[in-house]
Amino acid sequence: MIVRWGLDALAPLLTGLGIERPLLVASDRWDALDLPAAARWTEIPSARITVPHDADGIVAVGGGSAIDTAKAASAETDLPLVSVPTTYSGSEWTPSFGVRTPDRRAVGAGAGANLAGIVYDPQLTLSLPREDTVGTAMNALAHAAEAMYVRGRNDAGDRDAREAATRIAASLPAVVADGKALGPRKTLLAGASLAGCALASAGLGLGHAMAQALGGRYGLPHGAMNATTLPLALRFNISVAAKEIESFGDAMGTDDAIGKVESLARLGEFGRLRDFGVPEDELAAVANAVVERPGAKANPRPATPAEVEELLRLAW
Repeated sequence: MIVRWGLDALAPLLTGLGIERPLLVASDRWDALDLPAAARWTEIPSARITVPHDADGIVAVGGGSAIDTAKAASAETDLPLVSVPTTYSGSEWTPSFGVRTPDRRAVGAGAGANLAGIVYDPQLTLSLPREDTVGTAMNALAHAAEAMYVRGRNDAGDRDAREAATRIAASLPAVVADGKALGPRKTLLAGASLAGCALASAGLGLGHAMAQALGGRYGLPHGAMNATTLPLALRFNISVAAKEIESFGDAMGTDDAIGKVESLARLGEFGRLRDFGVPEDELAAVANAVVERPGAKANPRPATPAEVEELLRLAW
């Protein structure tokens, strides 16, 4: 993967990759940017994206929904994809993707995107609302945490995850305190990038499985759901991954990893699941969906539907 910093690096990167006629996947929010595009797709997220026959590459600008939409198009055409993330989601690091309708309901998933490059620019995160800033940063922190104890964990992923946790925990409070400060935003973006790299190396766990099931069923923000479910997953896994969770906490500068995660999540001022419109009488159905997800199956401690339902009730 080629990684560059600064939006002015995008055009040279495309040239170096031989991309002359890119399809730009970006919502109308980014109209003011001078972005290379031979064609444009603005419905984000989308389950029906089409690629012009003469496009020779894809550029995605936006958060996880824009990048996932572009990854679906890349997987179908094998065209190289260059992502310009404007949140801290980490979606730019994995060839897998979720397919959602414009109302954010999950209707499928896939893999096989042709990932060619990433361009980061902290300037593009300045307009990100507080809840999206904290939510997507918590998503990144969950990537780091789970990479340290899922079945696919490895030494390289551990190193990236620890550094990611250090940077995210240090910079997120500063970003929330001063939304215009570029230094902390660059640190947070770099931490999210490392967390995405750890995710690509090791995979996801139970926390993400819960967040994905909730978000996909009810059209809820993935970041906010991760902020809610990561502490639940850490508590569930502490009996089998105490050493790894302690190491995760040490990377964040604390001997209470779960408490630190909860304090960072509170910066987003998220409500409980009931406040997001999740019906109590559907928690069992959500739990049944959770245990079938890859993240649940890669978790170091197997979870039954009843155990997952109990966890969800703690957050309801």
